[in-house]
Amino acid sequence: MKLPRRKFLHLAAGAAALPTTSRMSWAQAYPARPVTIIVGFPAGGGADIAARLTGQWLSQRLGQSFIIENRPGAGSNIAAEAVVQAAPDGYTFLLVTSANTINATLYDNLSFNLTRDIVPIAGVMRVPNVMEVNPSVPASTVPEFIAYAKANPGKINMASGGYGTTIHVAGELFKMMLNVNLVHVPYHGDAPALADLVGGQVQVMFDLISASIGFIRAGNLRALAVTTAKRSEVLPNLPTVAEFLPGYEASSWQGLAARRNTPSEIIDTLNKEINAGFADSKFKARLADLGGTPLAGSSADFGKFIVEEIAKWATVIKFANIKAG
Repeated sequence: MKLPRRKFLHLAAGAAALPTTSRMSWAQAYPARPVTIIVGFPAGGGADIAARLTGQWLSQRLGQSFIIENRPGAGSNIAAEAVVQAAPDGYTFLLVTSANTINATLYDNLSFNLTRDIVPIAGVMRVPNVMEVNPSVPASTVPEFIAYAKANPGKINMASGGYGTTIHVAGELFKMMLNVNLVHVPYHGDAPALADLVGGQVQVMFDLISASIGFIRAGNLRALAVTTAKRSEVLPNLPTVAEFLPGYEASSWQGLAARRNTPSEIIDTLNKEINAGFADSKFKARLADLGGTPLAGSSADFGKFIVEEIAKWATVIKFANIKAG
C-alpha cells in the first residue's frame, strides 16, 4: 500500500511524461474546455462547499467552468478511484480530504494507492474539530476531563459519525496519547451523534467546529478545546488540546489532487491560482465562514503533508484496531 516517502514527494512535483514542446503548448492553452472536480461526499456538506468555492475561484481566474461532480460512497474511495481511472489531461481532479489519508490504512483492498496514483496540487483549507462535552460532564477544561476520564474508565461514551471518520480517529488519537478508556459509540452520520451528545446519551465528541458552533454558543454543549495546533478564529478564546497534550493535532481538511502523470505545468498553474486566493479578502472570508483557515503551500508541501497524515492515522488505526464499518 505504501511507497517510500521520497518517491511520493517526487510525484508531488507533478512529473509528466510528455515531450517538452507539447507540454508547453498544452499548458498555454489550458484550460480549453470545462474542468471537473470530483467530490466523494454529498452536495451541501463541507467538502462539497469547499470544492464549489475553489471551482468558482479557479473559473474566475482561468476563464473556464469548473464543474463539481458528487460521487459519494465508501468514505470518498469511489471518487478517488474515478480520478485514478480518468485521463491524466488536467480536466478531472479530486477534492482530496483528510478521509483519503485515513482510508489509506482503514481499507485493505483499495484498487488504487493514494501516494502512487494521485498527485497533490494544493491545499485549500483546514477546519478544526472541537472537543466538546455534554454540560452534565463535570469538566470545564481538558485537564479536568482527563482527570475525570481516568477516575471513570470505561464509563464515558465518545460519539462519532462512524468507524474511521475524522471525528472518530481524532478521539482515538486522544485516547492513545493519554491511555484513557473512553467507549466509542459510532453513529450513522455526524448529525445523530451530535443530537445524542446534546441529549446526554453520550458524553464527549470531537466534532467539526462548523457543525457544533451553534450548540456551543447556545450553551447546549461545553467546548473544552480545538484540535488544531493553533487556536481557531471562530472560538479565539478556546485553547487547543495541544496546550495540555503536546503533539496532539487533528483536523478536517480539503485540497485538490490529480491523477499521476498530469502535466506538471498544469499542476503548477492550479497551485499558483489557488494560493492566490489566500491573498484575496473575499476568498479568505468564505473559508472563515466555513470555520476554515487556508492550507497554503506548494504542491510538494501538500504532498509532504499528505504523507505525514497517512502515517499519523495509520498509527492510530492500528493502535485502536479500527475496521471499516
